[in-house]
Parts: sequence; C-alpha cells; structure tokens
Amino acid sequence: MTSQPVIVQPTGQGDFQVRVNAQGPSFFVDEPLAMGGLASGPTPYDLLSAALGACTAMTLGLYARRKGLALTDVQVSVTHRRDAITGRDTFERALYIEGSLDEAQAARLLDMADRCPVGKTLSVGADIVTHLAPKTEPVIPNRPCDQTHPGAMVQACEEMDG
Repeated sequence: MTSQPVIVQPTGQGDFQVRVNAQGPSFFVDEPLAMGGLASGPTPYDLLSAALGACTAMTLGLYARRKGLALTDVQVSVTHRRDAITGRDTFERALYIEGSLDEAQAARLLDMADRCPVGKTLSVGADIVTHLAPKTEPVIPNRPCDQTHPGAMVQACEEMDG
C-alpha cells in the first residue's frame, strides 16, 4: 500500500524553514539558530527520532491492548548520533513502561519495541527512488488518513505471536 503524499516546500523565511503538509495541521521543519535556521520547528533528524519514538509507543500500546496487558504508561526517549569515522547512524531508544507487568511481560514489550514498523525500516534501510515531477502536488486540506502504518503495526503484533 502506498501512503498519501507528504508535501514539503520552502517557506521563503530563513535559509532552511520548510512547511510540511501531512495528515492534520501543517508544521515547520527548520534548523537551529546556530546553524542559520529560525529554530521554528524540529530538525529533519528530530523528525526521524520522533517517528521512531511514536511508532514504538503506538506499537507497544496496540500490543498491550491486544494481549490484555496492564500497561498504563509508555514513554519513549530517542537520541540520534552519527559515528564520525564510519558515518553510521545510531538511534538510541529508552523505554519507560508502567503498569502491573511481570518480568516476562516487560521483556515481551521490550522485544515488541524492536518490531515496530519504523524501527524495522530504519534498521534495514529503505530504497529511495527520486524522479522529476511534471507538476506540483496539490496540498489537500483534511486529506484522507494514511492507513499504511496501522496495518504495519498490526502485522508486527501478529508476527510477534507467531
């Protein structure tokens, strides 16, 4: 299944600020003031970290609901770094989980975190195909919701249970 397009365009404000049009309200992505940006939104790597954290929290919540686990709170903290020598990126994910969970259930949730769809994409990489478009994509207010991610989370939960 192909997702709905996310449309990104420079705003003309500052050197880096762009507006992202996706599901829900549009938002800015920018660079810090020290880099010549306006600091008006998250950086592109903040967005990657946020995507990993959001997917992890959503997937853990879905899995806990499906299994009837007493998970009452989840917090995912994600940091990003690039090795100066190898150029390899590392996203470090810290999970805080709360609820009436035994050690086996907590371990199961930790294992489930590694199965979140965005994490799987980042860990194996993805193909990026670029082409010139004959015209701009229209920005569609209140565009239809993308169904790619929810289905991938359900699949990850089903694969976890074999």
